[in-house]
Order: sequence, then C-alpha cells, then structure tokens
Amino acid sequence: MNQKKITALTAISFAAALTLAACGGGGGNSGSGSNNSSSPSGSSSSGTTPSSPTTGNVSTPQYNANSAQLAVFNTINAQRQQCGFPALTENTLLDQASQAHADYIGKNGGTITDTEVSGNPGFTGATYADRATAAGYPGSRVWVAGESAGYYTNGTLTEAAYGTSIATAWASGVYHVGAFVWPATQIGVGWNETTYNGFPEAHGVITPANLQPISGSLPLMFPCDGATGVPYKVVGETPTPPNSNGTYGPTLAVSGNPGDTVVLTSGTLTDTSGNVITMQLLNSTNDTNKLIQPFEARAYSATPLTANTKYSVSLSGAINGTPFSRTGSFTTGNTVG
Repeated sequence: MNQKKITALTAISFAAALTLAACGGGGGNSGSGSNNSSSPSGSSSSGTTPSSPTTGNVSTPQYNANSAQLAVFNTINAQRQQCGFPALTENTLLDQASQAHADYIGKNGGTITDTEVSGNPGFTGATYADRATAAGYPGSRVWVAGESAGYYTNGTLTEAAYGTSIATAWASGVYHVGAFVWPATQIGVGWNETTYNGFPEAHGVITPANLQPISGSLPLMFPCDGATGVPYKVVGETPTPPNSNGTYGPTLAVSGNPGDTVVLTSGTLTDTSGNVITMQLLNSTNDTNKLIQPFEARAYSATPLTANTKYSVSLSGAINGTPFSRTGSFTTGNTVG
C-alpha cells in the first residue's frame, strides 16, 4: 500500500453579536503510514451562545448516495447520537462554505490549511466564519468551526470509505474530537479530489456551527460506554498535545453546554488483565496550546493502547463546581487515528 496522510483541524472562529473575534490557528502535517487513517492537527476558540439561524437547514441530508460527504455526515452523527449528543443538521449554506474551502485546497496544490489568502485561486474568505458569511450564513451571530483533512492512497478505497476513514480519525484526536462533542447544531461538508504523485488525493472539509444547549446528564462522555472499533493510537496530531511525544492513545472527551466550566481531576483506563493506565488530563486552564474550551475537557493515555482490547474507563471532575464521575468501557480496533 502506497499511502500518505495529511490532515488539519483548522482554526475555529467565533463571532458574537456586536463584537467580532477570530481566534486560534491551524496547520497541516504529512507523513506515511497504513490502516487508511489520517493524522490530525487542531485549534479552537470560544464565545457566548447566540440565537439559532434556520436559513439553509434541511431535514433530510441532500448529499449524494455513496458520497464522501454523506459518509462524513453519517459517521459523525452516528457517533454523536450513540453517546447522547444531538445529531447535527445539514445546512446548505455551510455546505457551500465547506465546499468552497475544499476547492480552494485543491486549486492551491492540495496543501491543507485553515485559512485562505486573498488573491489565491478560489479565495472566498480568510476564515471559516468569513466563508460562512460569504455563503449567506449569518456568521456575525454564530459560533463557527472548521476542520480540513487530506487523504492519499493507491486508489483502493471508495469515496465513501475515504469519508468514513477521515471522520473516524478525527474522532480520536485530542483536538479533532471537538466536532463530535461540541454542542453545535448544524454542519456543512465539502469534498475535493485531486492527485498526488499520480495517485488519488481527497480533501474533506467540515464546518460545524451554532452552539446551543443540549440535554442529558452533563457533561456527556465520548466515546461512551459500549463503543467499539476505537482507534488504538493517534499519530502526528498538530499541535502535539501536552505530555505526549506525538503518538498516544485515543482521546476521551467530556462536554457540557455553552457557558459551563468543565474540569477533569482524575482519569484511568483498566484493561482486561487489570493493568491500570493513568491518563493525561486536559482542561481549558492547563492546555498549553490554548485550544480546549471551558465547556469541555480531555483525557488520553500518553502512549498508545493495545489493538482489539477492551478498556474500562473511570473519569472524575467537576462541572460548574459540582463533582461528577463517569464510568464505562470501550473496545479498540486495529486502526490508527
């Protein structure tokens, strides 16, 4: 298998009423590997909760059958709903913004980037919020995020498999997993295909938006009890999460509502042999990359887990000062995130 993996979690920008603030950064990385997965990189920002726009929302996905866009959309929503997070609604204006950026990446050498440069082919806006606004989405009043990924292989995958692989890889990264746990309500997906060294190269882009309160016993945990096929390690996330060498175990995330403050104070994994792994804990206050939001937190093993193995989870922390604990189990697969 001749394969190259390139991916980036792009900048998240937040635009609140009356005050526009764009924060965070992003980038791309490249490498080689196997298992048809991609390596993430990330950034983020935050703000207050705006009202919910409805323009462009569709009740039934409009993506073509067997398309990468539909695979990305379905994979994210299936995993969100399994853990109690609400499904995201397709928004055709966010689709336009995502597609514009995917096309921009394709027209500019396939370089994965969070921002666009005015004057370059396909430029529609510097940030995700800018591109959403250009597409007609009310970006001046909503929280807008973006993720981009590139995927190169020898052409053995179907388009839908590309989309599923990229979405699955996003779900395991410390910074990428945000798309699966943020209290967003809408999403747009874009897709562009070019070639790299004569082989197919795909570029996927998603734009989640519009933070709204969610229900359930908050904070919710992801992956949740009973999850299977979880990638057993993550390779090459940029920026590198604290206290890791760039290769580590899959991420567990907890998330509440906009305005909540979530802090993890302890976290362990226990395998079927009784071996206990103490996880690294990442909150908005100790994230040296300044990407984790106050309403979310992360836990991850500083080293990879074992493939095809069941792990019991124990997390403790506080939400708005009130203690909570979360327990469950998940089973790793044989893929790399």
